[in-house]
Amino acid sequence: MDISSVDISKLLGELNAIGIALSAEKDHDRLMEMILVRAREITNADGGTLYTRAEDQALRFEIMHTESLGIKKGGKSGEPIELPPIPLYNDDGEANSNNVAACAAIQGKTFNITDAYSDRNFDFSGTRKFDEKTGYRSTSFLTVPMTDHENTIIGVLQLINAIDGKTGQVKAFTRLDQQLVESLASQAAVAISNKNLIEAQRQLFDALIKLIANAIDEKSPYTAGHCRRVPVLTNMLADAASSIRTGPLKDFHMTDEEKYELEVAAWLHDCGKITTPEYVVDKSTKLETIFDRIELVRHRYEILMRDAEIAALKRRLNGSSGSLADVEDDEEFQKTQQKLRDELDYIEKCNFGGEFLSEEDQQRITEIGGTPVNYYIEGEKTLLSEEEVNNLQISRGTLSIREREIINNHVSVTIKMLESLPYPKHLKRVPEYAGGHHEKLDGTGYPNHLTAEQMSIPARMVAIADIFEALTAADRPYKKAMPLSLALTILGRMKEDNHIDADLFDVFIHDKLYLKYAEQYLDPEQIDEVNVEAIPGYHPL
Repeated sequence: MDISSVDISKLLGELNAIGIALSAEKDHDRLMEMILVRAREITNADGGTLYTRAEDQALRFEIMHTESLGIKKGGKSGEPIELPPIPLYNDDGEANSNNVAACAAIQGKTFNITDAYSDRNFDFSGTRKFDEKTGYRSTSFLTVPMTDHENTIIGVLQLINAIDGKTGQVKAFTRLDQQLVESLASQAAVAISNKNLIEAQRQLFDALIKLIANAIDEKSPYTAGHCRRVPVLTNMLADAASSIRTGPLKDFHMTDEEKYELEVAAWLHDCGKITTPEYVVDKSTKLETIFDRIELVRHRYEILMRDAEIAALKRRLNGSSGSLADVEDDEEFQKTQQKLRDELDYIEKCNFGGEFLSEEDQQRITEIGGTPVNYYIEGEKTLLSEEEVNNLQISRGTLSIREREIINNHVSVTIKMLESLPYPKHLKRVPEYAGGHHEKLDGTGYPNHLTAEQMSIPARMVAIADIFEALTAADRPYKKAMPLSLALTILGRMKEDNHIDADLFDVFIHDKLYLKYAEQYLDPEQIDEVNVEAIPGYHPL
């Protein structure tokens, strides 16, 4: 058949358009379906099958279509394909030469068969059984290997029954059909290969992200799981905010690509902690560094009690009555012993981080710490060093101002680390999202004191997720596991103080994300009854 230059130009244009479409498609199933549909369209084939080559040296069915029979299997819209893969080699390692698709994959050769029923090179018995069962007549076959840019065969494209556009009768696939499909198969193979390569790189990237996050969690037994749980909460909030159809966020939407970017940021939000010393991250008491220095204080008090006992014994020796055994009756000794015990009990109590330490308590620590002692070789010293006094006077928690600065610096390090990476376009905002989890909408957060106008909605999501996880975590050394109702009360107060996003908070409560998370990650005893109406700042949507 003669083909005019106009027809050739049109076919080449279609082929080029197909190539562009294949390169743009990111979904695997839609890509497979597009390849088969476009191949059928340019050859006017009634049916076809697309196979991909598996690692176990077999051809796996991806898509099966037969227009006249209404068969549509595989892909996004088709029924599941239950046929077993076609082996390329038998158990002895011999090539499967009976199957035309297997031969195309093994030999890297196209097979254009005019009539399967008269062909003697391949076994079409299965095809005949299918025809007998359905009343179909499988005639012409065009089986093309899909070879990528590295000359690796990654699959097979098979078309069945070319239809004559004028008569509607089945005809053989022409030489031009074969050339077009071979070109299309080559483009498709490259598109599949590129997509697989991109997916492999993404999997590697995701694995490295989780490796970093897990390394940070493993660094401290007291924050284990934090970097893994924050992405869970962030994803919940992103999905809920994108789905809500009422309230201020009803028009807000995030694409899958944008959600992935946010998830990456959530996984990496604490990556700067890799530089934070363990003794600061794990500081469970005010005097703890590499070890809890309360043991040193106890030792000093043992010495003071020993000295008090020695003084009492000396008084007995210098007296005119009594014996050494009567030292327990010494009133001054008893008062001194009781005073020392009370002071040590008080210091041990102050050593644990509480919610508030009054000025009176701080002054008492100063007075106790200034008690002179003379048992150091260097000469007379005070009972507590200046640094120990300063630590015991910490008003909230267990961290000193210097240690708090070290902890806070992890966000600056996170931003610095993340901004140094060469991101693709769809991940450019990872540093912004990750670096904002300690910012507050009123500008009092850190490290950059960002205001509401300077923080994107996704960045605000990470901030809420980080706070709620920290409030409900049961593995922190400086606090007990918090019940759900108390955590929501604190979060609500933060909304009232303009520290967190009000609209996201309302979605968090409205969709009961707190409960969905709690049922998966909190201890059962933490999940108490929550009265939504009593949560500060909550406005029902």
